[in-house]
Amino acid sequence: MKFLTLDNIRDLRGRKVLVRIDVNSPILKGKIQDNERIKEHARTINELSRKRARVVLISHQGRKGQSDFMSLRQHSRILSRYTRRKVKFVEDIIGKKAIDEIKAMKDSDVILLENLRYLDEENLEMMNYDNTKLVNFFKDWFDLYILDAFSVSHRNSASITGLGNNMITIAGRVMEKELNNLNKLEDYERPFIFVFGGDKPDDVIKLIEARYDNIDYILTGGILAELCLMARGYKLGAKEEYIRKNGYDKMIPILKKYVAGNKIIIPYDLAFEKNNKRIELSLKYLPSKYLSYDIGEITITNYKSIISKAKTIYLKGPLGHYEKKNFERGTKEILKAVVKSKVFSIVGGGHSLDAVERYVGKRKISYVSLAGGALLEYMAGKKLPGLIVLEMWARRFDL
Repeated sequence: MKFLTLDNIRDLRGRKVLVRIDVNSPILKGKIQDNERIKEHARTINELSRKRARVVLISHQGRKGQSDFMSLRQHSRILSRYTRRKVKFVEDIIGKKAIDEIKAMKDSDVILLENLRYLDEENLEMMNYDNTKLVNFFKDWFDLYILDAFSVSHRNSASITGLGNNMITIAGRVMEKELNNLNKLEDYERPFIFVFGGDKPDDVIKLIEARYDNIDYILTGGILAELCLMARGYKLGAKEEYIRKNGYDKMIPILKKYVAGNKIIIPYDLAFEKNNKRIELSLKYLPSKYLSYDIGEITITNYKSIISKAKTIYLKGPLGHYEKKNFERGTKEILKAVVKSKVFSIVGGGHSLDAVERYVGKRKISYVSLAGGALLEYMAGKKLPGLIVLEMWARRFDL
């Protein structure tokens, strides 16, 4: 796809620039847990400030009614640390305080406005945002809109679709990096393998449905593997109660038609916790009164063999409960196998990124995406609202 970037803008001196970033972060006991998304945005912010633009950042944190829904005050301090320049926090979005701070800005200043989702308009999905207060405010005050958050580009919201349709919109450096890597997938080499784990099976099942005919194998771990086993007729035992309690069993009918083929590879054995120790049992010993937390050694060996023949691999979610030392082996060994195979590898999603850093380092992965849901929807072939906006402006400027 074609899109405008900072390279297409000649002079930013004195121009008011609005930048949509994504600093949405895990929260522990009221404190932000540092993450790669915040760190990566520093590149775009610093470049704009060096070019003497007046930079106003907008983002969100959590959702209304959830425990992680909070102010962006802490985020401004972390951004200041990574950019090595003052990022002033403004406890307002489109009110008088925000106006006064924007008016007072000098060249190279950077401010971060309050959590966008404090405005009801940002939480609504609408057909047209042209007359919303948020859109009307920002389009009147700013010369340029920079979309630097691929991770939220799948959202039809006022800050993505609304601002993008009403302001000249270009990609920031984080967005540019993501899209350049995704463009490489247009001509991916086969065999193309998915490695899916984690505890969000609904996300990956949608991707399986969309891409099943265009991939060679799907190696399963986590909740997805257990659902596939149930779809094959296995009784898990203790783990079934957890699966049913969370409503995951509703996905079994969908999986039945896929596990009947030879593309979805299920574990040969699983690792269970017994008296705080790891024990491995083959499928013939199911159901088990113990909870499973990882794939077993035989499965690891089989998965590594398949990975060694791949040309392209997409990983989403850890293969086991890797936070527990006894159950990190599956995730750790599969990541090492991916690195050793020297394939074009893609990793996306929060826990996946943490596991990569812990066991192999992100530099050894071809493409580490900062997006979760947006990457999944893109991989599934969906048109993302944020990317539609970027393409529209590229066409308008005959790129």
